[in-house]
Amino acid sequence: MKIGVVVHGPNIIDSGYALDLIELLKTYGEVSARLGGTMGRTAVIDANLEGVIDISRKLVPSDSLKLFYDERVDVIFLLNYGKSDVTGQVFGYKVYNHFIGKISENDVPVIQIERPGEMDGSVIAWNNDLEIARDLSQKLNLDIVTPEEVYDNHIRQDDAGFNQRIVHGVSPGENIMVNSVVIGKTNSDKLTLIARDNHIVDIVGGELKSHGLEKLGEVDLESAIIKTGLLRHAKVTPRVLSNRKPDDFIVSFLDHAGEDVYKFRNSSLVITVGDDTTLISSDILYRFDIPVIGITDGDLDKVVEDGFKVKDSIIFEVESGFDDIIGQNVKREIFHGKQESYDFTDIDGVKVEVEEIIKNINCKYKINYIN
Repeated sequence: MKIGVVVHGPNIIDSGYALDLIELLKTYGEVSARLGGTMGRTAVIDANLEGVIDISRKLVPSDSLKLFYDERVDVIFLLNYGKSDVTGQVFGYKVYNHFIGKISENDVPVIQIERPGEMDGSVIAWNNDLEIARDLSQKLNLDIVTPEEVYDNHIRQDDAGFNQRIVHGVSPGENIMVNSVVIGKTNSDKLTLIARDNHIVDIVGGELKSHGLEKLGEVDLESAIIKTGLLRHAKVTPRVLSNRKPDDFIVSFLDHAGEDVYKFRNSSLVITVGDDTTLISSDILYRFDIPVIGITDGDLDKVVEDGFKVKDSIIFEVESGFDDIIGQNVKREIFHGKQESYDFTDIDGVKVEVEEIIKNINCKYKINYIN
């Protein structure tokens, strides 16, 4: 039996269950595993599992499923460890339905293993009642949950309108991230986002952050990736990979946390714009020993438990609301609208140029050096 395994998110990896489940599935047949989503990449690196879970491509979970479908495996497993049984089951429902919209014939069984080790964990056979699903539910002591139960309990209420999106399993005081941009904070355990003309205009169960909405811009609410709370919960020891430095001093520009930070792994230095973007990207780039020059304004929404930064990184903290303005000027004057610059030989030269741009805007600032 050829088995494809799609691993989603850092929690299933940090908990150790991803590797345990892959080893268990090997007793049923030949197993190949790849990541679905992006936040699990650092967890795979920290766990030294690149040889077990393929992280070479940035793929949404449904595309990872489709790759296995195209490879004609006999069964596909989706491994996930959601914040709650509700969020995990709703996630699986959306991934599965995105997947079947991309294929011609729904003839490859898809089985989700959700929150293994938890009392509310489950096994969901999305399109085929295979014996292997029942066997695994017994071995893992997980309940079988049917797709009909997921729909009736969690999805049916979403039919209220195309421009509404109910977000399940939230808690008060959590950040709300849409496509990697923090757009507000919850104040209830029930959350609904409301959009008009592809823009989020209202929220029930939380407070919107206007600056975040500006950065988000247009969004398809139905297909948007929405997360609440921390992106990664586990306290981890980051694993730093040996990273050959390029011959040229390559400076890259990053102004949106939703970009694929891993494509900058061959840079010498990355300039990041925004508090959350700087926090997330510097934490990832730490694994590749790449420093950052961050332009922030102190408006930080904590989205990871710890944010690691490479020694010699420099953080400019400017007046509130000026980080984006300075970022635009940096992109224009240093990068000339491009994403890379080869005009410098070290971080000190870049720091001087960025500081000059800030001074020309007549903006108050302070500099934090990472030692």
